[in-house]
Parts: sequence; structure tokens; C-alpha cells
Amino acid sequence: MSLTPSAYTVLGLTAIVAFLVAVLVFAVLRFFAAARDTRRAMGGGAETALLSAALQEAMTKLKAQERATAARAEASERLSGEIISSLTAGLLVVDLNGEIRILNPSGRRMLDLPESTGPEEHQRSPREQPLHDVVAECLTRRTAIVRRAVILPETGHGETHLGVTVSPLFDREGQPHGAICLFTDLTAVKDLEEQLRLKDSLATVGELTAGIAHEFRNGLATIHGYSKLFDLHALPPSYRPYVEGIRAETESLSQVVTNFLNFARPAQLTLTRVDLRAICERAAEEIRPDTRALGGEVNVRGEFDVIDGDDVLLRQAFSNLLRNALEACTGGPAPPQIIIQSDIDHAQKLSRIAVSDNGPGIAPALRERVFRPFFTAKRNGTGLGLALVQKVVVFHNGRITAAASPLGGASMQITLPLQGEQTSLR
Repeated sequence: MSLTPSAYTVLGLTAIVAFLVAVLVFAVLRFFAAARDTRRAMGGGAETALLSAALQEAMTKLKAQERATAARAEASERLSGEIISSLTAGLLVVDLNGEIRILNPSGRRMLDLPESTGPEEHQRSPREQPLHDVVAECLTRRTAIVRRAVILPETGHGETHLGVTVSPLFDREGQPHGAICLFTDLTAVKDLEEQLRLKDSLATVGELTAGIAHEFRNGLATIHGYSKLFDLHALPPSYRPYVEGIRAETESLSQVVTNFLNFARPAQLTLTRVDLRAICERAAEEIRPDTRALGGEVNVRGEFDVIDGDDVLLRQAFSNLLRNALEACTGGPAPPQIIIQSDIDHAQKLSRIAVSDNGPGIAPALRERVFRPFFTAKRNGTGLGLALVQKVVVFHNGRITAAASPLGGASMQITLPLQGEQTSLR
């Protein structure tokens, strides 16, 4: 069948239209494909950005938590240091070899150790050895030691009594790696017990013997009175020494009885504000002429304070101490040198006064006995002078001990509470 020219024309136009439609469809499809790819590409960048932002936020939070943890650790360490430094009890931490890791300031004061920047600078002294012996026992036995009483050797102020508790330190696996020791100064408690014991003893002695002493003194007065009735000039010369001996002995015994009654009589304190420097200066003035006559000197040194005390009794006590010191130095190879040295312990609120001389001194075995009534090393002594001094000091809530003097003789060391601090003493 033959097509007319009009048919060929329509067929050509149809083909052209079909081609154009195909091209248009292809272009539209490419456009949509490109748009889809673009959307995909844009969607992946947003996810990456979101992930990056989330990671950044997490890192910021982690850094903030790290800073907070470091701050808490620093605050905890600072608080631990403040607690250790503020403890009134001594704190000692050692490792398994006994090497010191921690020793707080209170512990250093109790052990009479200088301040240090670290435990590695510590040099162990013989004074603290009893404490380390208890710690070593705990490390060896690996069991706690509770409330052990330990006595540190004497320094310048007497022995130190400690109450010690030691416990081993264990890690999380239960293995020991050291020990922790807490210790407190019980010297004040021991001194209080001693003061109460002395006061009770003095009161008992006074009650039991005051009446007997009075009767004894009355008998002595009668004997002395009868001896006075004898006219020595009317007696044969061979009898006179006997009567004179009776008079001398009765006078001497009467003085002993008087001193004993003073010792046994209950102390009646009249408390006022007392200047210890004035007390010591007045006592020194009483013996200064006799001391200078022998070529010696009496010196009053140091820092003094005011206490609540009985002026008369304290003056009597220091006068007795200085008179004893002078008598001890008399007849020695060197002129007598007597020093009253006073220091104030502001931490303990105590006044410490030492009366020292260059005499023969007191043997260590006799230093506790010299304060007992009727104990004396003097040929003509009554043995009541230092007992009276101790009584006065004890009833002022103080303490007196005998020690060696830097001058080579004896040193009587008195501790008294400062004004308003009527507590037990070291």
C-alpha cells in the first residue's frame, strides 16, 4: 500500500514528537536522579555534622567531670591534711619497715621534735624509742594494741606518759602494708593523780599526828621550862654542860615539832593575783648578802607572769628553796652560784621556774625521796624544808621535781598554772 505525501508528513512529525518526548523524559529522569543524589549528599553531611557536635559535647562533659573530680580530690586531700594537722592527739603512720610516712605536728610536740617539711627528714631519737617499740610489736604480731601506757624518758621537764593505740593497715586484698598509731599525752592525768595522792596523804598525816605533836611539844616545853629553873652559876661546873645540853636539845626538838605542825596543818590558801617575779626577787634579796659574803651571786632571769596564789606561802616556799641551795653550796670548792630561771609555756599555759645551784647536786636515786618528810642529807637538817615546799606547790595545783643543774649541782623545777588555769600540770 502506497502512502501519500501527507501521510509521510504526519508520520515524520509523529516521529519527531516522539523523539522530543523521549528526550524530555530522559532529561526529567536525569534531573530527578541528580536531585536525589544531591539530597543524599546533603543528608550525609548533616549526619556527619550532628555526630561531630555530639562528640564535641561529650568531650566537653568529660573534661568538666575530670575537672570536678580533680577538684574533689584536691579538696579531699586538703581536708585530710587539715584534719591531720589539727589533731590534738599524735598521729604516726609507718610502712612495713617502720619508716615514717606521716607524723603530725601534735605528735612532734609530744616527742619534742622540731618542725619538719616531711617525714623523710625525721631522725629518730632515743626518747621516742619506746613508742616505736610498740609500733614494731604491732607490725610483728599484725594485731591491734589498744590503750598501751608508754613512758618516754625524761628531758628537761620530767617523764612523758603516753596512751598509745596501734592498728595494722591492710590493703583491699587483706595484705598488711603498715601501721597507724594514735597517742595522747597522759602526763597531766598522771600529775593530777599524784596531786590527789599527795593531798590525801598530807591530810591523813595531819589528822593522825597533829594531836600527838601538840602533846609532844607540851612535854618538851615542860622539860625546857624546868631546865630554865636551874641557875647555871649555882651548879657545880661539871653539871653545867648537861643542863645546857638539855636546853639546846629541847629547843631544837621544839623547832622540829613546830615545823612538823606547819607541815601537817591543812593548807588554807588566800588566793590573790601574785607576781612571780616579785616573789622570786624578794626571796633572792633575803639570801643575796650571805651569798655575796661567800663570793657568789644570786641571779633572777627569764620571763615571769601573774598567777592566782597565796603570796605568803609562795614566798616561804621560794625562800626555803634558795636557803637550801645556799646551804648546799656552802663549803664547796667554788663560790656559790644560784640562778632562778623562769619560762612560760604558752601552749600548756604553765609557768616553769627552776632554782639551780652549783653545789654537789642530788643523786638520781634520791631525787624522789628528798620531798618526803624527815628525809635529809644534811647533818643538822630536819627533813621538812622541801616537804613544806612541795606541800605549798601541790596545793597551788603545781608540781616540783628535782633534777640535775646546768651549773653542776641540783635544780628544783617548779611548774605552776598561769592565772585562771587551775588545771593539772606537766
